[in-house]
Amino acid sequence: VCVGRREFRDNLGIEALGIEMDGKKIKVDHNFRTNVPSIFAVGDIVAGPMLAHKAEDEGALVSEFIATGKPPHLDYNCVPSVVYTHPEVAWVGKTEEQLKAEGVEYKKGKFTFGANSRAKANGDETGFVKVLACKKTDKLLGVHIINNLAGELIGEACMALEYGAASEDIARVCHAHPTLSEALKGAAQMTAFGKAINSP
Repeated sequence: VCVGRREFRDNLGIEALGIEMDGKKIKVDHNFRTNVPSIFAVGDIVAGPMLAHKAEDEGALVSEFIATGKPPHLDYNCVPSVVYTHPEVAWVGKTEEQLKAEGVEYKKGKFTFGANSRAKANGDETGFVKVLACKKTDKLLGVHIINNLAGELIGEACMALEYGAASEDIARVCHAHPTLSEALKGAAQMTAFGKAINSP
């Protein structure tokens, strides 16, 4: 049973050092520097999703900044989330609910693993891939996957979102066959063209 998470701030000496807080989080600037110039903060104790991979990337970016002066950049919209259940649930970018609340016109495509050759061969056709893209520009806005390997499959969507790809870009990339990743291509085809080669 999961009852939630909280940031770990116990015995860090935050108050003694005079580090400014922003609610329950440590206040940092765009370089992850606190109000104490020699102290940086990353991970669960700063803004953004409470995810280990986000914290790892922030730590690497801060290390690079300290060593080279290169300003860190991490787009939290491109940080994937994974629920490690069976099947797994993974997503990156926006949800339909967020897009509706923001008034963004979008289109979507969905492809079930029941139409995926590798899923059939594995005897595990659970889940689907859903791709959300801007209705006017086709720019990728979000990808959602339910499958036993969703956490492994979300990486391609993260890269596409990070580099501003359109759903058509994913739809036109040659994917190995038979692979589960073809389901992402199928969902992108449904989004971009309204149909997929291997339609369910």
